[in-house]
Amino acid sequence: MSQFVVRTPDQLPSLLQAFRKEAGLTQEEVALRLGVSQQTYSSMERNADKVGAARLLRLFNILGVEVALGKQLSTSAASSSPTNKPAW
Repeated sequence: MSQFVVRTPDQLPSLLQAFRKEAGLTQEEVALRLGVSQQTYSSMERNADKVGAARLLRLFNILGVEVALGKQLSTSAASSSPTNKPAW
């Protein structure tokens, strides 16, 4: 299974299109499953940064994409002592 790190909304449109094509689905087929028009889905795919989290997660599910979140490792976080706990 391939993993993709997404750090900016600009990365989403090309990934959504690639995942859709990899799943062998047309925009019309995805739109039908989402309950929207093909034009609406096309706009969602192009402007993924404006799509709400719930709808985006539903779309990922339709495309067979799993979302996994993890904390970004930085040089300061990696070098800190394990006894240093966050202040939250």
